[in-house]
Amino acid sequence: MIRITLIGSGNVAQHLIKAFTKSELVEIVQVFSRKKEKLSSLIEFEKIVSNYEDLKESDLYIIAVTDNAITEVSQQLPFNNQLVVHTSGTASIETLDDKNRKGVFYPLQTFSKNKEIDFSVIPICLEADNTFDFRVLETVAKSISKAVFPINSEQRKALHVAAVFVNNFTNHLYQIGQEICEENQVPFDILKPLIQETAEKIKTLDPVDAQTGPAKRNDSNTIEAHLEYLTNENQKNIYKILTQSIQHNGKKL
Repeated sequence: MIRITLIGSGNVAQHLIKAFTKSELVEIVQVFSRKKEKLSSLIEFEKIVSNYEDLKESDLYIIAVTDNAITEVSQQLPFNNQLVVHTSGTASIETLDDKNRKGVFYPLQTFSKNKEIDFSVIPICLEADNTFDFRVLETVAKSISKAVFPINSEQRKALHVAAVFVNNFTNHLYQIGQEICEENQVPFDILKPLIQETAEKIKTLDPVDAQTGPAKRNDSNTIEAHLEYLTNENQKNIYKILTQSIQHNGKKL
């Protein structure tokens, strides 16, 4: 049984608590949170601490806080030579303080507070300074996920940038589509089967092969009609940039 302490109370920490609670291979010893009430529904209240000096010994300490706070938190830990990891997609392993053994435990997924997630399909990207610590992280990761990958800091940075494109930017485009629908009294729900099919296609096709639409077809009449229709300059600029990118097939514009 691997003993784990989680440091943080945000979305990532809360989902990890839920996942680890279901695992038979790990035990959550404690969770550090400045606001204990945020986690009281997820774990026994007596396991929640708000003072670093109250942290007990564990095999693994997982820092699940904002990127800007990782270094400060790791510096405040009142022990040495323990395995301490963060969950960031962009922060280097070197962000952690040198007084402890360092690693990364990065679940590549979008986490929302009120949306349940099946952790077994979430890719977990691991990095550690030595083989022994990596094996510990691998055991912990495989106890909650079937998709575990060794990924170094540079690769993880690339992954995170790619994730922003396929997730955050895509979701923003959903928002724009919803705004256009609402402005014209059209239910956004009509577009949801299209959104679902678009996501399903890349399970069997590369994105470049799945691409359709007026930009792909070089349908200039439709493109001009769309640009003429759009009165919001932000939407119009986004439409132009994406159209040009598709037409150039990802090459520099």
